[in-house]
Amino acid sequence: MNLAAATNESLAEMSNVLIYSSMAVYTLAFLAHIAEWVFGSRSKVGRTAAALTEQPAAAAPAPKVTVQVKGGTAVLEKPKVVTRAAAGARDVPDGPGAAGGTVKGDLYGRIAVSLTALAFLVEAAGVVTRALSVQRAPWGNMYEFSITFSTVAVGAYLGFLAARKNVRWMGLALVTTVLLDLGIATTWLYTDSDQLVPALHSYWLWIHVSTAIFCGAVFYLGAVATLLYLFRDSYENKLATGGNPGSFARSVLERLPAAASLDKFAYRVNAAVFPLWTFTIIAGAIWAGDAWGRYWGWDAKEVWSFITWVGYAAYLHARATAGWKGRKAAYIALIAFACFLFNYYGVNIFVSSKHSYAGV
Repeated sequence: MNLAAATNESLAEMSNVLIYSSMAVYTLAFLAHIAEWVFGSRSKVGRTAAALTEQPAAAAPAPKVTVQVKGGTAVLEKPKVVTRAAAGARDVPDGPGAAGGTVKGDLYGRIAVSLTALAFLVEAAGVVTRALSVQRAPWGNMYEFSITFSTVAVGAYLGFLAARKNVRWMGLALVTTVLLDLGIATTWLYTDSDQLVPALHSYWLWIHVSTAIFCGAVFYLGAVATLLYLFRDSYENKLATGGNPGSFARSVLERLPAAASLDKFAYRVNAAVFPLWTFTIIAGAIWAGDAWGRYWGWDAKEVWSFITWVGYAAYLHARATAGWKGRKAAYIALIAFACFLFNYYGVNIFVSSKHSYAGV
C-alpha cells in the first residue's frame, strides 16, 4: 500500500471516529433538551408569567389620525392593517418556549444549544475529513449525503439562533432526527471511501448536489414547523371552543410559539428556498445533458424531483388562495416534504435508475 492510499485510509477512519463522536455529543444535547422540557413543565407560575410578559399591548389605544375636513379637522381611528395569515388565525401570544420561563429549564436549554453547536463542529469536521479521504465532494453516495444533510440542517438551525430568531423550540425534534439520520447512515448506508462512477466526475457535483442538500435541510425545518403548527392550531382551537386539553397538551403545546407564528415561519422558509430548488432541478438537467446527452429522460429521480417541485408550488399557491390557507396548505407542505424523502430514500434504494448511487 503506497503512502497516499494509507493516508486516505487513515483520513477515512478519522472521519468515522468524528461522526460517531458527534453522535455521542448529539445524545448529550438530546438529554439536555429533554431536561429543558421537563423542568419547564414544573413551574406553571413561571410559564404563565413568561406568557404574560409576551402579551402584545392590545389594551393601548390606537393612534389617531387627524385630517382636514372642509376647513375643520376630524379625528379618525388608525386604519386596520390587514396582513396575510392562516385562515382563522387568532390573536394568541407565543408561548414561553421549552424552558417555560424557568431559570433551570433555561439553563438546560442553553446547555443543549451549546452541545448541539459542539456536535455540529465535530460532525462538520467528519464530513470535511471524508472529503479529504476521497479527494472529492463528500456526497457521492447515500452515506455521504446523509451525514452532510444532517450537518447542514443543524447549521441552518444554529444560523437562525445566531440571527436571534425564536427557534429553540425546534431543538429537541432536530437533534432526535439527526440522531436517527446518523444512525441509519452508519448502520445501513455506510460505504467505504471510493471514487465516483464516471457520470459523476463533474463540477456540477458541487453545484447540483450541494444545493439539493441545502434545500432539503431547509425544507426539513419548514416541515417540523408545519407539523407543530397543526398540533398547536388544534390546541388553540380546542381552547377557543371551550374545550379542555389534556395535561400533556397543556404542558407541551402551550409553550410553543402561537400557531400563526409557526405557520408564518414555515411559509417563509419554504418560500425562500423554493427558487433554489427550482435551480437544483435546472442544474441537474444541464448536468444530465453533459453526462448522458439528454437534459430530461423521465428517470425516477428526475420525476420525483419534479413531483416535489409541484408539491411546493401547490403549497405556495394554496397560501395565496383564501380557501386553502392554514391547515389545508399545511397538509400540502407535508405531502411535498414526504415526496422529497421518497425521492431520497425510496428512489435510491428501491428503484433502479441512472441516479442509483446508494452504494448499499
